Amino acid sequence: MLEHYFKCPYCLADITMLIDPSISSQQYIEDCEVCCNPIEIRVVIEEGEISSFEAKSIEQ
Repeated sequence: MLEHYFKCPYCLADITMLIDPSISSQQYIEDCEVCCNPIEIRVVIEEGEISSFEAKSIEQ
């Protein structure tokens, strides 16, 4: 598992998450640990490392 740090797009809290490097392309929704708003996560893994990471707000 790879640990990745980013800021919540809503409340700007520092968040950490574990990412499975065996899946090359991932997209899912995860709630912020602090403000509980939904965050769309997109991750691309190349050669066992994160090559692209995006965390964006979901308009409600």
